[in-house]
Amino acid sequence: MVLMTLSEPLTQSRPVGVDAALDIDAADGERPPPGDFGSLGLCDEIVVALMRKGITAPFPIQTLTIPDALAGRDVCGKAKSGSGKTLAFGLPVLQRLPQSKPGSPAGLVLAPTRELASQICDELAAPAEAVRRRVLATYGGAPIDKQINRLRSGVDLVVATPGRMIDLIDRGAVSLRAVRHVVVDEADRMADMGFLPQVEWILRNVESGHQTLLFSATLDGAVDSLIRRYQSNQAMHSVAPREITVAEMTHRFFGVHKLDKVRVAAAIAGPVKRTLIFTRTKVSADRLARDLQREGVKAAPIHGDLRQSAREKSLKQFIAGDLPVLVATDVAARGIHVDDVDVVVQYDPPSDHKTYLHRAGRTARAGESGVVVTLSLWDEELDVKRLQRRLELDEPIVELFSNDARLRDLACRDQNAL
Repeated sequence: MVLMTLSEPLTQSRPVGVDAALDIDAADGERPPPGDFGSLGLCDEIVVALMRKGITAPFPIQTLTIPDALAGRDVCGKAKSGSGKTLAFGLPVLQRLPQSKPGSPAGLVLAPTRELASQICDELAAPAEAVRRRVLATYGGAPIDKQINRLRSGVDLVVATPGRMIDLIDRGAVSLRAVRHVVVDEADRMADMGFLPQVEWILRNVESGHQTLLFSATLDGAVDSLIRRYQSNQAMHSVAPREITVAEMTHRFFGVHKLDKVRVAAAIAGPVKRTLIFTRTKVSADRLARDLQREGVKAAPIHGDLRQSAREKSLKQFIAGDLPVLVATDVAARGIHVDDVDVVVQYDPPSDHKTYLHRAGRTARAGESGVVVTLSLWDEELDVKRLQRRLELDEPIVELFSNDARLRDLACRDQNAL
């Protein structure tokens, strides 16, 4: 068993203008220039597909795990969300994956949430196309008949939530007989959400001799049991996460009036590209999104009571930059991993400092500084001041109205003016 550890970098390399500058077609016999991904053993087709997306330098977790995964070893990776895990397991699996027969995929990725399954599928779409492999995300909340039809037409790699995968197996829509590569992503979240019995049932029913890749933010307890039972002679790699600190963010606390609160949020969100707004409840998220739309701000809510298709649409639009404002509850935000959120607005002040940090951490990602704004009504100021003391923040609660010029372009202006 090999254990290696590296520190996590700030961001994946995405040079400006790469799509315009790069015109490489591996099919025409041209080879990509030497690069870090190629040196890991990945084929030219995948390297070129990554370069076309502006991805030229691997994260540490990718550097550590890809060679072992390409060699066919079981791999255990300790890394948090946002560390580059999807490409770490997805690229070597796609390169080694044989073409599959209808209903019998050769590769299986298990993910704890619908949002994560969808994001994995999207992120692997380009390299999968480059090596002519088909990838499908399957999860509850989406029409199962459509997924069954796709499986019957032939899919090489299935990205699934455990419950939906078992449902498809029970219906005879998919077989595990041909599976040669299994990935368990975010195993710790699987354990927290009570999915490990389903995961183990699936793993027990995969034919012997397959490769198992497991990634998790923690490797103790139930996750350690999973590793010992379903991996052998595994290569273990760990990436020490780069923790975002309070000092890396710009914190602003605004005292607002109840009737003007929506307009303040609209004034903050209006000029910037992406704003993530937090509310305490699902009802509040729906109401605020509607109110912001009346103020001329394009916004949508995301929470557990919405249809899966609506959640997916809003999240994809937000990631693409087509939806400037996403209004989220704390639970729904766990599946949101976007590197360039300009401003986080705590429309409803958080109940404790941990929630504050969880929300605030959605900005100041990928090495960028972030702006975190907390709105406070008059009867919430004492709670906000207690929160500040817990966070060791010495910031005034500035009373202002929505027509205050200081709110314009909050993410870019001289913050000392506030």
